[in-house]
Amino acid sequence: MAVQTAVQNADSVPDAGSVDLGPAAALSCRECGERFDLGPIFACASCFGPLEVAYDLPSGTPEELKKRIAEGPDNIWRYAPLLPVPADVATKPNINPGFTKLVKADNLARELGITGSLHIKDDSGNPTHSFKDRVVAIAVEAARAFGFTTLSCSSTGNLAGAVGAAAARAGFRSCVFIPHDLEQGKVVMAAVYGGELVGIEGNYDDVNRFCSELIGDPLGEGWGFVNVNLRPYYGEGSKTLAYEICEQLGWRLPDQIVIPIASGSQLTKIDKGLQELIKLGLVEDKPYKIFGAQAEGCSPVSTAFKAGLDVVRPQKPDTIAKSLAIGNPADGPYVLDIARRTGGAVEDVDDEQIVDAIKLLARTEGIFAETAGGVTVGVTKKLIEAGLLDPALTTVVLNTGDGLKTLDAVAPTTGPTATIRPSLDAFRDAGLAGS
Repeated sequence: MAVQTAVQNADSVPDAGSVDLGPAAALSCRECGERFDLGPIFACASCFGPLEVAYDLPSGTPEELKKRIAEGPDNIWRYAPLLPVPADVATKPNINPGFTKLVKADNLARELGITGSLHIKDDSGNPTHSFKDRVVAIAVEAARAFGFTTLSCSSTGNLAGAVGAAAARAGFRSCVFIPHDLEQGKVVMAAVYGGELVGIEGNYDDVNRFCSELIGDPLGEGWGFVNVNLRPYYGEGSKTLAYEICEQLGWRLPDQIVIPIASGSQLTKIDKGLQELIKLGLVEDKPYKIFGAQAEGCSPVSTAFKAGLDVVRPQKPDTIAKSLAIGNPADGPYVLDIARRTGGAVEDVDDEQIVDAIKLLARTEGIFAETAGGVTVGVTKKLIEAGLLDPALTTVVLNTGDGLKTLDAVAPTTGPTATIRPSLDAFRDAGLAGS
């Protein structure tokens, strides 16, 4: 089994339990609670449950920690005391993502009938124009600590580009694996950094299975798969979205947040980040709701939520939102738990609604989102219409990537308003001169 080989391969890394990853104290099983030394493992040896990083969180008053954060760099390393990275991480070669804009979206709010405060957390401003730069930056530090020489991943596109860029910057070899039919923009962006890019015949779940097999084979020795054997560390990068949102809101929790679901890891880690801020006293402890957003053509978590199930049944993806096209999401059951615990929901939108939402966000706020951003905006609209999202509260919607990566989604219905001869008469005859 892939789980067993991942655990066994931890033995090939010398001193895996004595590495310097800052406040990270151990790996803890999310199912049975058993703890393990820090190492390149992702599954519990006792129950095969997923592992996540457990911390010795910083001491001191909330005011002291806020001051320390404010004095840090304008990227995710300002939160180094809360991440599995060494204290001197900001001095190491990395792509330094984060601290992207939180855009107050008043125009979009009016269109959607939102009377409270609406914000778009726009992660298209990261180095490779997606939130994946956050998770990869953390994984790079773990790969350094464990002595890996090659960075790898299974990817629906954005992660492949992020790994390629981070590896080039940090001096790693990279070899990444993608479905053979990705959007061309993402293929080019993954390949341009000079690493190896391998297309696998099949969908993302086929790619992921292949990578799990490679980890257990001598061919994979010395390889750090950011979303497999380094997954516990990689996932922690998504917490920085929670930290930034709250800091940018003046150290306040949002009332509602809408998050896209692929594997589900981003949503679960944002919730973890919010809980850590509450525990540290950096934000006031108050209720918040988390909503998950999926594309109808790949909506296993949404389907389970609506049916009242605790088990997520895999689906075969068929959607333009290829960055979310994971038919068997690893964190699906945990997403269900969080949505229900916080009073949120999981909803989906079809391809036409995704395109309409991309255009709506661009037209109202000047933000060109990739298809995943179209999913979150489209789901937000649907949640308001269904009475599930309160339009009077402070709401944050995530845009996780740049629309230039998914041009094919909007190209068929987007183009010049008119094509005219270069004359004033032609312009006037086209009815474009205005009043």
